[in-house]
Amino acid sequence: MTLQPKQTNTLTAAQVLVENLIAQRVRHVFCVPGESYLAVLDALYDSGIQVTICRNEGGAAMMAEAHGKATGRPGICFVTRGPGATNASAGIHIAQQDSTPLILFVGQVERKNKERDAFQELDYRAVFGSMTKWTAEIGEPARMAEYVGRAFSTALAGRPGPVVLALPRDMLTGPAPSGDPAFIEALETSPAASDITALEDLIAQSQRPLLLLGGGRWNPAACAAAMRFAERFQMPVMTSYRRSPLFDPLHPNYAGDLGLVPNPKLLARVKASDLVIAAGARLNETTSQSYTLFDIPNPQIRLVHVYPGAEELGRVYRPHLAIHASPSRFAEALDRLSPRAPAPWADQVRDAHDDYIAWSQTPVPQPGAVNLGAIMIWLRENLPADAILCNGAGNYASWIHRFYRFRSFGTQIAPISASMGYGVPAAVAMQILHPERRVISINGDGDFLMNGQEFATAVQYKLPIIVLVFDNNLYGTIRMHQEREYPGRVIATGLVNPDFAAYARSFGGFGATVEKTDDFAAAFRAAQESGIPSIIHVKFDGEGITPVSTLAAIRAQAEARIKARP
Repeated sequence: MTLQPKQTNTLTAAQVLVENLIAQRVRHVFCVPGESYLAVLDALYDSGIQVTICRNEGGAAMMAEAHGKATGRPGICFVTRGPGATNASAGIHIAQQDSTPLILFVGQVERKNKERDAFQELDYRAVFGSMTKWTAEIGEPARMAEYVGRAFSTALAGRPGPVVLALPRDMLTGPAPSGDPAFIEALETSPAASDITALEDLIAQSQRPLLLLGGGRWNPAACAAAMRFAERFQMPVMTSYRRSPLFDPLHPNYAGDLGLVPNPKLLARVKASDLVIAAGARLNETTSQSYTLFDIPNPQIRLVHVYPGAEELGRVYRPHLAIHASPSRFAEALDRLSPRAPAPWADQVRDAHDDYIAWSQTPVPQPGAVNLGAIMIWLRENLPADAILCNGAGNYASWIHRFYRFRSFGTQIAPISASMGYGVPAAVAMQILHPERRVISINGDGDFLMNGQEFATAVQYKLPIIVLVFDNNLYGTIRMHQEREYPGRVIATGLVNPDFAAYARSFGGFGATVEKTDDFAAAFRAAQESGIPSIIHVKFDGEGITPVSTLAAIRAQAEARIKARP
């Protein structure tokens, strides 16, 4: 009997692309439509994949990035060529900095017109090459499945990140073989037995150890295993910047987060430690406090660095022990460990947690009638544990980091790259992904208006997100640095803002304005009861620039520094 070759059906390349998305269990894609990829839009028509149309490609890419961050699977975004692609670049940069799996499919000119500077033509490898794990252009319809499969593998492997695939318009309508695409999963690397033995030795020799959890590729089971390890070894646990949901803040082993404006007592504890086990965190600039916590290249503290991407081990710091392992496999290994002797640092665990509770418990005084710390505390006491908070960048976020407590896995979706304009697109993506959960978008005034148009997307899809706009009429972070570095020379940081509550109503949403702390609870409850997308416009005094300082204090310090100069 002669075996016959496997028969394949011939489809268009666009149809094969969508067929492969289905094989990868893609359920949602985000896009701004464009004529350069109409064939893909047609293939999506009856695919069963939910297509969310957005108002700007930057918003679409950020929605896809938020989806990838929340699920651990590549977020999918489609945009048109030229300006559509460059608009989307903000989301690509976030995915690169945040180690998020993301695939951006972007239209391209017809192949016969390449390199003629045709209408909206771009060299995508040149534009995105430094921001992605892989950027490619699919030149032949027959290779569509190959490229899409590689895109998923690349986005998920090691340190996750973004991939860009360019789609020449005429290529999409060419014939392509339909095969039997396999589901692609991230490769899980396990620690060597010798590495775990070396880790046990280091812990046994330690007097002041700390466990730092961070990065992506975690899941609830791995977090639970890390928690059990911390309990058995009575070890204080920290989280890296904007990874607080990896560990319950009310757990007696929690010591706080290494983000912006961290607890000074936590920083002192890190510097006094003799062993830091950094699991999953890249030890980037923010988490390392501008690279001041550890000496470069050889840390003064024994450092164990655990990371799924080998290229990150030793990039900045040469760890005492480097372990190439994914968080889930490392957590499984931790689950098998038991202390060799009672921990001599039990009092340190209690003291570290007490320091965290004291730091985050009570709002600090703030100029004006609105106290953002009190609002964050109200939210943490009144939102369900599975509520999802999405935010972008700005000094307003320091109140979130200090006073809100993320009690469940995956409940903060925010850019480690500190990209502005992220909060509203991320909230739209999360409400689509979790329609049964409460989703809050927290924004500064300048932050909100960078992608506030995506509130229209929430209205279009009837997504009852609640958007908080903290308005101090400033680009507050820049003003803070400006007052510190160039006192008395304020320029380009003041803002004149619209009525954000009226903005919400103009789209068909609910809007309310808060000018006193005591009025916030009623406004929030009214937004919830409306059942429609809502904006609460919170006006606060720009002099209260962070939870630990005011602009007046920063000015005084700058003036004193100038006077002290010889």
